[in-house]
Amino acid sequence: MLYIAFDPIYIHPLPVAHRFPMLKYELVPEQLIYEGLISSESLFSPEKLDEDVILLTHEQNYWERLRDLRLSDAEIRRTGFPLSASLIEREIRIARGTVDGCIHALEHGIAFNVAGGTHHAGSCWGEGFCLLNDQAIAANYLLSNSLAQRILIIDLDVHQGNGTAEIFNNEKRVFTFSMHAEKNFPFRKEPSDLDVGLADGTTDKEYLKLLSQNLNYIFESFKPDFIFYLAGVDVLATDTLGKLNLTIAGCKQRDELVIDKCRSLRLPVQISMGGGYSPKISDIVEAHCNTYRVAHDIYF
Repeated sequence: MLYIAFDPIYIHPLPVAHRFPMLKYELVPEQLIYEGLISSESLFSPEKLDEDVILLTHEQNYWERLRDLRLSDAEIRRTGFPLSASLIEREIRIARGTVDGCIHALEHGIAFNVAGGTHHAGSCWGEGFCLLNDQAIAANYLLSNSLAQRILIIDLDVHQGNGTAEIFNNEKRVFTFSMHAEKNFPFRKEPSDLDVGLADGTTDKEYLKLLSQNLNYIFESFKPDFIFYLAGVDVLATDTLGKLNLTIAGCKQRDELVIDKCRSLRLPVQISMGGGYSPKISDIVEAHCNTYRVAHDIYF
């Protein structure tokens, strides 16, 4: 059974441009239930994450000012969200969902977070709709509890994972890999252990070739024992914030490469959703559901 954290908290009021992409957090589980790939028993709503776990990753001063809604106007603008207590609670629960998913992945091989992929949040900043870095928090949780020793973070969102790169800049037990549109946001990038910057308009064939080559290299050289996968679907040609030219079929093949690799090597993997901003919500939902379909086919 797929184990999936879902996002039960809806933030209002949000600007219309932000509200529309968030519909996917409701529609993706509904579609998977409709197809019979999951049941309601597959879904869980995360509790709040303890502050001591957040502080394994984020600086105390930043966290306390975020928690108490004391970020400066400039810091709030950088996040892209109007700051509110409900938004902070949502971020805390998203991070808890990823942590809980890791525990399930260790037991059963794979787990998902319908939300998450908040890779622009650094140790002391929020940015690009990201306030707390869910996969970084979960990785540090695993390390601090000796549940993993060599962690690989595969970030295939169209935007570089600058926050994740900064957090693990001096952590040799975590390998950060980001494959993204080079000329896209964030315009000031933090160096990952391996960055593959793609030209605007990169198509399925070139993308999948580069991904396969780099995955083989990383798995052989780093030899991870736990995988985080950020499966953003803003790589689609239809995405308004993307700049790449992948088809829905190509995006699905991307997921197959990553998930099959984890399964064949018997490595536990936690998957967070990441971005997706195509004008048609059906394109976003279809691409995200493909990630679950691939996992179901490979694991079950």
